[in-house]
Amino acid sequence: MAALLVVDPGPLATLQDLGRVGYQRFGVTVSGALDERALRLANRLAGNEAGEAAIEFTLAGGTYAVEAAACRIAVAGGDFPLSINGRRAGAYASHTLKRGDRLAIGRAQSGTRGYLAVAGGFDLPRVLGSRSTHVRSGLGGMDGQPLKAGSRLPLADAERFDGPDRWLKTSLWPKARDVVRVVLGPQDDLFTEEGKTTFLSSAYRILSQSDRMGYRFEGPPIRHAADYNIVSDGIAPGSVQVIGSGQPIIMLADRQTTGGYAKIATVISADLPVLAQCRPGNAVRFRAVGVEEAEDLRAAMLDGIERLAAAFYRAGSAADDTANLLGVNLIDGIVSPEEAPPR
Repeated sequence: MAALLVVDPGPLATLQDLGRVGYQRFGVTVSGALDERALRLANRLAGNEAGEAAIEFTLAGGTYAVEAAACRIAVAGGDFPLSINGRRAGAYASHTLKRGDRLAIGRAQSGTRGYLAVAGGFDLPRVLGSRSTHVRSGLGGMDGQPLKAGSRLPLADAERFDGPDRWLKTSLWPKARDVVRVVLGPQDDLFTEEGKTTFLSSAYRILSQSDRMGYRFEGPPIRHAADYNIVSDGIAPGSVQVIGSGQPIIMLADRQTTGGYAKIATVISADLPVLAQCRPGNAVRFRAVGVEEAEDLRAAMLDGIERLAAAFYRAGSAADDTANLLGVNLIDGIVSPEEAPPR
């Protein structure tokens, strides 16, 4: 069986795709990649559809060994150092490995989460339409649990790739930000004007009691207008609940489907990847935008990923692709054709 052997999974590694959609009315959590943008880029570098399941790792990536004649892999996300058989290798790049090769992904220099995609994807069953792992309910992924040392992830079609490896210039990697955009509501009328001003004008620090379910913050208290409890209703990705102490909690991929705290705002989906790369101790500020602008930013993010994918350099032939790159409007892009391809 062609497989990727987990030698060391690092602090937390799970299999994630774009999530389990359509079951929230039954109380089933969506789950899925916290940084959708990085997942999509890793898959596109590997030659997959953007939403294929990949390994999501946190703070450090661990070590993997190839048990197949050939296997193309790609890593994207935070700034994680990579090595293949002890030799430095580039992130935001695909690499074609052979049987026995070892990929080591070190501790992030910046950012928090990374994604390891393999060409052809992993041959694991979909549960309720998704391979995403939700550990609390034991759904999806590898027996519904984080990856463990010794786990073998079967490869669906290990040799299904053609053409040269590809890479994305460092200057075009997604940038970190400490400002996250939100749409106010759906219960912002349950907060005082002073409370809303406090929320939008203060810095909030991410606490260590944060995980894939939600980020807890500490900062100036946000004043409720009355009771902080509401009749439980649905929770969207990025919902900003404010608990009785006035501190915000932002609900993420592994959130529950309903909740009873008033929600002052929702982080726009285009900025959830930005938040996913923040780590405990980082300070974040919030800026309000309208619904229409949020929708435009979502469309721009998805369009930008596809534009980047269309402009990947072929490893070893960067000069040939310069004209192509110059012709594309890239995400936060600065073209520097002198940058050498990764080894």
